[in-house]
Amino acid sequence: MDKLLVHGNSSLRGTVNISGSKNASLPILAATLLTEEPCIIRRVPDVSDTNYMLQILRALGADVERSSGTVRVEAKEISPEAPYDLVRRMRASICVMGPLLARLGKATVSLPGGCVIGDRPVDLHLKGLAGLGADIDVEGGNILIEAKDGLHGNEIDMRGKHGPTVLGTDNLMMAAVLAEGRTVIESAASEPEVLDLANFLIKMGAKIEGAGTRRITIDGVPKLGGAEHTVIPDRIEAGTFMVAAAMVGEGVTVNRVCQDHLEATTRCLESAGHGVQFNEGGDAVTVTRGDAPQGCEISTAPYPGFATDMQAQFTAMFATTPGISVVEDTIFTQRFMHCAELKRMGADIKVDGGRAVIRGVETLSAAPVMASDLRASAALVLAAMGAKGTTEINRLYHIDRGYEHIDEKLLQLGATMERARD
Repeated sequence: MDKLLVHGNSSLRGTVNISGSKNASLPILAATLLTEEPCIIRRVPDVSDTNYMLQILRALGADVERSSGTVRVEAKEISPEAPYDLVRRMRASICVMGPLLARLGKATVSLPGGCVIGDRPVDLHLKGLAGLGADIDVEGGNILIEAKDGLHGNEIDMRGKHGPTVLGTDNLMMAAVLAEGRTVIESAASEPEVLDLANFLIKMGAKIEGAGTRRITIDGVPKLGGAEHTVIPDRIEAGTFMVAAAMVGEGVTVNRVCQDHLEATTRCLESAGHGVQFNEGGDAVTVTRGDAPQGCEISTAPYPGFATDMQAQFTAMFATTPGISVVEDTIFTQRFMHCAELKRMGADIKVDGGRAVIRGVETLSAAPVMASDLRASAALVLAAMGAKGTTEINRLYHIDRGYEHIDEKLLQLGATMERARD
């Protein structure tokens, strides 16, 4: 099992390119199942989550070719059964459910796995598909879905306890594009990744309006065709490098970004006293570490609010930011397992429910730590770069799920680290 040895007192400078969005790539790859014609997807990141999705597509019968960041999928003849041994490894694999149901009229998908960051139920996915006329059973750890009379458009509210569901919106949208009649999704997720999926579906021939808002209208069509698409930049990877630049940077420019997707991250960095400057095109940003950083308060919220996927990285930054900072996660209230590991490095953090209060200390010290999920592992890497000594980060497979060659990119900026095996 790989681990990362991060040597502290790093100083980052230079430029780094952001990869395509992992969270946009997964449903877009799943959407290729909606047609028997070839689809070409560009800028698919080389991370374990996308690799698992490609394995699932192959297991379903699709012909998949990958060359660097370009993936070609041709799903002429496919099976309705997604295998447990692949689905269990990644929660996002559940997004094959909508396309299989729409194309074949039935689907069998194992209950998924993924990060251990609290309860992430699939109830809203099933509610949405049932609203289109599907019959659903859960048996032996499998979700059995069938639409004997076909799928029919409906008005469906996808409101959840902690806000809209991104993958649930994706699944319903992918099923509705081949349903008979009009579907209206109320309380839809408005994240950029949902809009990117909609744009791909529209290229395939789908009729979708309102994607990127809380109300999406879909008029079903009889058939979809192949299409080519380039995935949007990964806003979470971009935000992670922006935070790294604020923590240990001496002028870092992050390329291949979308300014509109980074407004919440930008506001929080500026509130903490750091400089953020986008170029005229909004596709590159330079972050300058502030001379007098200060603590601030963050509360997660659905897009365009502050992303839950960024709170761990900001917690790492606040650990050495003078003053008191408060981080509240209203979406995944148990997503604070990184705090215990940061405390092993000397951070002063108190967690109460879904809220962390951080008193900034002058510096952190190296210690063996363990990644608990994808974003927690990124937070530990950021903290380790500014700590005294060499930090050993175990369970590195978590970070490989969603960051394309993060250690190589940090090395290019001047960090010192290497992978090792137990």
